[in-house]
Amino acid sequence: EIQLVESGGGSVQAGGSLRLSCAASGFPFNSYCMGWFRQTPGKEREGVAGINSDGSTIYADSVKGRFTISKDSAKNTLYLQMNSLKPDDTATYFCAADPRNLADMYIRRNVGTMDYWGKGTPVTISS
Repeated sequence: EIQLVESGGGSVQAGGSLRLSCAASGFPFNSYCMGWFRQTPGKEREGVAGINSDGSTIYADSVKGRFTISKDSAKNTLYLQMNSLKPDDTATYFCAADPRNLADMYIRRNVGTMDYWGKGTPVTISS
């Protein structure tokens, strides 16, 4: 069974940092495309950052230079380091996985949807 479990969300003030983690199991982590998405009530889900199996990364313009996606293959864990947080970053953040290494399509161009999803972790940024 494929499982994605996010953690690390919370409440911080603007300008602060958080690191999200996504523990993955049940699939060949190293060969999958992994991504972070976020959603607030009443808005469409937004791609935040993605990483293909070759290590290439892609970011939404809104987070470029502030967020960093990475993975630890030994731990089957995906990370999202979020710095210089803004109130607009407030959302529930979801981890996703897909066997097709199409991070640019999923994250930047919002085309298609990744196959497997976690349940999300909430992030609240206060001004």
